[in-house]
Amino acid sequence: MNPNSEFDSLVPKQSFDRRSFLVTSLGAGFALAVQPVMAQTAIKTDDAGLLAGEIKVPVKDGEMVAYRAMPKGANKPPVVLVVSEIFGVHEYIKDVCRRFAKLGYCAIAPELFARQGDPRSYTSIPEILEKITSKTPDAQVMSDLDACVAWAAGKGADTNRLAITGFCWGGRISWLYSAHNPQLKAAVAWYGRLVGPANEITPKHPTDLVGQLMAPVLGLYGGLDTGIPLETVEGMEKALKQGSVAAKASEIYVYDNAPHAFHADYRPSYHKVEAEDGWARMQAWFRKSVV
Repeated sequence: MNPNSEFDSLVPKQSFDRRSFLVTSLGAGFALAVQPVMAQTAIKTDDAGLLAGEIKVPVKDGEMVAYRAMPKGANKPPVVLVVSEIFGVHEYIKDVCRRFAKLGYCAIAPELFARQGDPRSYTSIPEILEKITSKTPDAQVMSDLDACVAWAAGKGADTNRLAITGFCWGGRISWLYSAHNPQLKAAVAWYGRLVGPANEITPKHPTDLVGQLMAPVLGLYGGLDTGIPLETVEGMEKALKQGSVAAKASEIYVYDNAPHAFHADYRPSYHKVEAEDGWARMQAWFRKSVV
């Protein structure tokens, strides 16, 4: 944990005191709330040549389950943290990790909702928002991501070449982590919310933290995203110009005809052209300072 993080004093004490993790295994398949899956478009990346599967990451109050994928026999590979949507670490997120591993990364996707419950088991998005994400403190998430970095360092990965990317809920977290960990070199936030109410669980939002960003962030957004108004994206672009050095080096790209979750190849929201372009932009972004 970064001792200087402003989040540290805001996390509810019980989150670190109780040693009861409700999720101890990731299981298989896709989250129930996104069924039926668009099988004809879902990308399936094999694990040939990879070391891929569940791991347990030591955290302050026990062990957190995560998915890790990396090339077999890799010598000090760069690290990318993969932060899920509200659905947790289901097959789509695992596949993204394998895609990164094929590019030479040690990719780690932690189940950041492990204390609050298993979002993969809920059948509706409103239930997940009410029972899981609204009860998952930002400070807890920052600490858990730090624990993943420490785990990777202990396994021989090169955490001096550290990146993060996330989707939807994870996109917002990617912005926040750039303001939290000075070790981070680059971040890519896929359609993550930029504004929101301040409370004990979410005390700050990306627009509040532009002066504290420590790594440049590439934001990828959809112009037809009904949940993230374009005015908030435009407001973030203006704020970045007045922010830290890393903020001024950050960029936002808007795909005019794309909706929310346009990278989610297992959902009807998937837009192949924009998703592939975003993936290419992300790789180029990371090559600047990570690979």
